[in-house]
Amino acid sequence: MQSFRTEIENPIVEKDIIELEKKIRQFKEGQVDEEKFRSLRLARGVYGQRQPGVQMVRIKLPYGKVTSNQLERISDVADEYSTGRLHITTRQDIQIHYVDLERTPELWAQLEKDEVTLREACGNTVRNVTASETAGIDVDEPFDVSPYAQAVFEYFLRNPIGQEMGRKFKVSFSATDADTGLSYMHDLGFIAKIKDGVRGFKVMLGGGLGSQPRHADVLYDFLPSDKIVPLMEGVIRVFDRYGERKSRAKARMKFLLKDIGLEGFKVLLEEERLAVPVQSYPIDSENYPKPQLANLTSAFMEPVEGEEFESWKSTNIIPQKQEGYVAIGIKVLLGDFYTDKARELAKLVRDYAAGEIRLSLRQDILIPYVKEELIPFFYQELKKLDFTEAGYNKALDITACPGTDTCNLGIASSTGIAAELERVIKAEYPQYISNPDVVIKISGCMNACGQHNMANIGFQGMSIRTKDKLVAPALQVLLGGGNFGDGNGRFADKVVKIPSKRGPQALRLILDDFNTNGNGLSFADYYAKKGETYFYDFLKHLSSVDNLTAEDFIDWGNAEKYKKEIGIGECAGVIVDLVATLFFESEEKIANAEEALQAGKWAASIYYSYQSMVNSAKALLTAEKTKTNTHSSIIRDFDRLFVDTDKVILEGSFEDLVLEMNKTAPSKNFAESYLNTSKEVLRKFEAYRQLELQEA
Repeated sequence: MQSFRTEIENPIVEKDIIELEKKIRQFKEGQVDEEKFRSLRLARGVYGQRQPGVQMVRIKLPYGKVTSNQLERISDVADEYSTGRLHITTRQDIQIHYVDLERTPELWAQLEKDEVTLREACGNTVRNVTASETAGIDVDEPFDVSPYAQAVFEYFLRNPIGQEMGRKFKVSFSATDADTGLSYMHDLGFIAKIKDGVRGFKVMLGGGLGSQPRHADVLYDFLPSDKIVPLMEGVIRVFDRYGERKSRAKARMKFLLKDIGLEGFKVLLEEERLAVPVQSYPIDSENYPKPQLANLTSAFMEPVEGEEFESWKSTNIIPQKQEGYVAIGIKVLLGDFYTDKARELAKLVRDYAAGEIRLSLRQDILIPYVKEELIPFFYQELKKLDFTEAGYNKALDITACPGTDTCNLGIASSTGIAAELERVIKAEYPQYISNPDVVIKISGCMNACGQHNMANIGFQGMSIRTKDKLVAPALQVLLGGGNFGDGNGRFADKVVKIPSKRGPQALRLILDDFNTNGNGLSFADYYAKKGETYFYDFLKHLSSVDNLTAEDFIDWGNAEKYKKEIGIGECAGVIVDLVATLFFESEEKIANAEEALQAGKWAASIYYSYQSMVNSAKALLTAEKTKTNTHSSIIRDFDRLFVDTDKVILEGSFEDLVLEMNKTAPSKNFAESYLNTSKEVLRKFEAYRQLELQEA
């Protein structure tokens, strides 16, 4: 593998990309352990794929905003390094698949030419900051949340406090009380508010989906906007120290909140206050880039009329608060579209709109700033791209993760059943094409990337076994979830598990029953009225495996017999516990601390020094086969096993030494002193380890 050099002007970004290339070389040459390498590449957006020998690359696009130039750049990259298919995720990212690992640094370097990053799109990091796709144009918004989402993205990108947590951390911004950013299911969710003329946010903490969904707690009813960055830093610091690290199933923020409670979390948050380098972080929303509206305000167009056009207008045109403009929603089946259409779309919005699109949480595209008189023209142009299907953000607009198409964790096909359910709705329930009430979502496994357990009607990929021990693809049917606004929501109940091929029949029964007996209620209210038992009794006959046919053993979108195959999940990023590797990482942290110190970044330097000391303690505890589930337990157990027994001599306790960072405000003098302490800790701990090995 040949080394290469980038042409990136930003030296920090260039260093990052060159480091990835170096680590790939070392991995290929057997110098870097596979698990350690996995953690590193995940934090740089490179994710293992179900198919061997290729990678999925996730492109991080804060709050789903993509300029025309960026969309063209992404298209060029997808053609050069992948298959030309772009996949929109439920976190407003774009993924491309089937990428050669050795070409990922080149790919990243090409993207950065238009300020598009892969950094921290995967792994145990602060993931993509999501927001309402209508931010900035919403008729009901108190203010545009885009500048605040951008500020959070910039502040935490490459920030040492969020690089190696126990699990991922997700944050969202909602433009209005409708909470279209889904704050209640995020680690940290912000809902825009104005109080006494001051901009701020309602703050939700500790929500999550997965196999054990948890509704977020209200941390603040109102927090001024200049406090959101300091708050988020404090929250991440607490999560990094006290969050689970060993058991992946318990490593999210929601489990920490469940264990210690909201009041207990607030106590820990207060303890971090002094260590946070900024107590106020004003965000200059006034200088946030204004939309660059196109000069072309008229275009040649044939007269457009007819039922198809009117149907499209009724579902895909979104009013804007800016007079004379609308936004146009593009329904993207399963979030997949191709580079030829992406380039045409980029040109269209550059010439006739504001030169940008927004990717939505439902895997769709929104074009803001379209002049009302250009609606027929846009319809004609989008029709050429097959982008005029009615039903944007309606029941027909089904969300689905990639499932067994490409994901290691996929158990059953989510894309195949989603396509079939959309076909059923179009053919048999056309009234639902314009129905915004019923939300249908599908995931290929329990991890809920398709957000199935927050849907009105959800399906989760599973497998089912017959009495003869034959295995068939299955779906868990979930009902009754819903977003009720202002941080309030309900997670769906797991009602019944059925063979996958009976999914369309289940949908028909559910919709027929709702149509007959709903009596004007919303689906969520109707489900709440009837209850889980009613629907279980109603659907349980579909769960029988006594009469399966050969067709039931072939999953949707497949021709071959189903075989349950689950690879190694990479969402968490595996931590390596080899003692020598841990000490090596401690040395790297010290080098990072020195670099940050030289750059005048006192708080960053202090945190790197902190990480080095905890890592060094973890190395000795690992050698003793002691659990190292959390940073807090590492600190506590090191005192108990090494300091209190005089195996390692320190001036005072290890806890006092390490947590001095919480008792002293960040400064140059303290950063220098703390760095020297971390160097001395590493020297002592390595010496103890060497002596231990000699005596073994």
